[in-house]
Amino acid sequence: MNTIQDYLSSGAIDIAPLLSLVLNKTNVELVTHSNYPLTFLEKQTLDDFIKQRTNGTPFSYISGKKGFYHLDFNVTPDTLIPRPETELLIDIALDLFPKNYPCKLLDMGTGSGIIAVTLADKNPNWQVTATDYSSKALEVAKSNTTRTIEFLQGNWFDPVASQQFDLIISNPPYIEEGDAYLDDLTYEPISALTAGKDGLDDIRTIINQAPNYLSKSGFLLLEHGYDQQAKIVELLSIKFTNIQKFKDYNNMDRSILAQKK
Repeated sequence: MNTIQDYLSSGAIDIAPLLSLVLNKTNVELVTHSNYPLTFLEKQTLDDFIKQRTNGTPFSYISGKKGFYHLDFNVTPDTLIPRPETELLIDIALDLFPKNYPCKLLDMGTGSGIIAVTLADKNPNWQVTATDYSSKALEVAKSNTTRTIEFLQGNWFDPVASQQFDLIISNPPYIEEGDAYLDDLTYEPISALTAGKDGLDDIRTIINQAPNYLSKSGFLLLEHGYDQQAKIVELLSIKFTNIQKFKDYNNMDRSILAQKK
């Protein structure tokens, strides 16, 4: 294979995006320059990418980028690939407070920083803190920052000591250990995916400790698995009130918001 058209006709997985990545051309340019002959180096790079993609490496890890909400984010195998379902957390958070309210926000398990960075970019007057257990993930998150964010390393609430926040958000690990779904996620960090036999170990920790770190009438907002909502409502009902449940864009139970009693 020599030309763009040769590769487009090959049937390789994600061949058009891979060509765009290697050649720095839009989809339209790939069509209008379909007779362009790739250089030796371009073919070598493209063939390597095709091999990676064929072996299952997600496109986002090959490109190093993934769009989320209104921004593009750097991603690496040290972080989860952003999912569109998580954009629901952004919408919920943006609707919580009056415009220009100086919210003090904590994003726990920030990963590539999609939640903290997006909300800080949308609300420059918010005071945003983001934590993660992984130092490598925090480096990725820092590289994505567009506004001032305090990044802290540690497990859940450990890094924030006695601080209090108006809103605590987390998209924690919530998949059950041994779930067959994990077979499709072998390239992503397992520690960011699984949380015990029922997938709720980390969510229990967050719910139990969150009231100590929330200001009066502060909010806790969580993403969760499609079949976990009822159990999470039960866990929240002890120390929280005004519990609101949300479905994602596929009409699946996905997020839950609660207010400190």
